[in-house]
Amino acid sequence: MTKHILLMDGPDGPGLIYHVTSVLFRHGLNIIRNDEYVSPDGRFFMRTEFEAGNTVDTPDGQLVLDELRHIVPPDVTLRLSPKAKKNIVVFVTKEHHCLGELLIRYGFDELDANILAVVSNYTTLQPLVSKFGIPFHYIAHENKTREEHEDAILRTLSIYQPDYLVLAKYMRVLTPGFVSHYNNRIVNIHHSFLPAFVGASPYRQAYERGVKIIGATAHFVNNDLDEGPIIAQNVQEVDHRHTASDMSTMGRDVEKIVLSQALKLVFNDRVFIHQNRTIIL
Repeated sequence: MTKHILLMDGPDGPGLIYHVTSVLFRHGLNIIRNDEYVSPDGRFFMRTEFEAGNTVDTPDGQLVLDELRHIVPPDVTLRLSPKAKKNIVVFVTKEHHCLGELLIRYGFDELDANILAVVSNYTTLQPLVSKFGIPFHYIAHENKTREEHEDAILRTLSIYQPDYLVLAKYMRVLTPGFVSHYNNRIVNIHHSFLPAFVGASPYRQAYERGVKIIGATAHFVNNDLDEGPIIAQNVQEVDHRHTASDMSTMGRDVEKIVLSQALKLVFNDRVFIHQNRTIIL
């Protein structure tokens, strides 16, 4: 039985929940879960997961959307999609821990996504990827401008047309031109509890600052380095006995779990973006 997810966001107003539930009811559709939130600035967000009843075939999604768009105010955004696995391409450099976690989850059908390919500017992780039968694209960055390198990547991505890009420890900064092709569709894992210690060597920065916790942050990529909307975070306690190397080793466990948690939210259409913040329903 096909399940669908309806996302709604816009200025708050009376009757928004009623409009959705009444249309679904008229089509004989069963609401499995409904979550809503109104932000302090009066923005309404709602995620509705539904399926056909026992005796009803799910109607065409466009039919449901068209009917709702004739009812709700024009400044309310509606998105409807089948509840299905997302198609993704994973970007990596040399570190294996986040990629390995994603490949294992993918191999055991726990990722809610299809990994179409892995792209890297090094060949280091190609043997690991080949064990899972996933295409690996080595696209060297040496002797190329950043734009030339990204143009080569975009040509490869055009083969796959992914829903999302996942930066699983991809250690290159993407240009605004590249990001514009996948606006709010690039998820990165940063080895720091943002907004602290942005940029390179965050564990060294954390060690020198004498922090008592280290962490990891999964966020959407925008044009500001490590400042995109945050999806998920977690921390690990440390103390004066831990070196920067110790912190880096401990941090890898946090990074791979936080990335997996964030992707689960994104792939299940649970994340809204509003004013560089995420609303998670």
